[in-house]
Amino acid sequence: MAFKLSANTRTVKGEKVRTKTVLPAVVYGMGATAASVTLNYDEFAKLFAEAGEASLIDLLLGDKAEGKVLVQDVQYDPVSDRMIHVDLRRIDMNKEMTATVELRFVGEAPVIKEQGGTLMRNLESVEVKCLPKDLVSHIDVDLTVLKTFDDVVKIKNLIVPAGITITNPHAEDLIAKATAALTEEEIKAMEESAKPADLTKIEVAGKKKEEEGEEGAEGAPKPEAGAGKEEKKEEKE
Repeated sequence: MAFKLSANTRTVKGEKVRTKTVLPAVVYGMGATAASVTLNYDEFAKLFAEAGEASLIDLLLGDKAEGKVLVQDVQYDPVSDRMIHVDLRRIDMNKEMTATVELRFVGEAPVIKEQGGTLMRNLESVEVKCLPKDLVSHIDVDLTVLKTFDDVVKIKNLIVPAGITITNPHAEDLIAKATAALTEEEIKAMEESAKPADLTKIEVAGKKKEEEGEEGAEGAPKPEAGAGKEEKKEEKE
């Protein structure tokens, strides 16, 4: 699928142009000068939802074609969770590149369908190396191979499109597996271990130590009157 994105040049800082409809961004890479631009917020949000970070995008700066770019980074406001800045990376179509590709889980695990349980997903994406023309937006993870609770899907089990090499994580790293549902006994044991400590015992123990300390202080011998003065006198002499 082809993606296109329009941008306009900006000459001021991002926070000065940022509005509900205007999103500041920067375009860089391929040894060229970084360009500060603005994007239409809604247009980019819709495109990013479909393209993600692993789809090539045809960038138009005004009326001029700027070639292919990838969404390298998106920054969000911690309070509103709205996008506040975007990094776009220029791509040389003749050179190998690295990108983060999403894992898409397809099918249903037979063991969960038949016996119940939970699907554990350890990874959501992988890092790949390839020529830009070979880049894909996602790699499928086939869950239908999970026929027992001993079956697993690892990186090495993925069917990777031609021209793409997964560089991270390692081939033996786990992607997904099915785990059996907890028994009533296991659930009860977990609930028991999660019960709060008995604070009354801690309070009673604390009071006992306090009382022992007070008794010790009361029973301790008092220094004889004048003893301190005699010591000082000896020191002076």
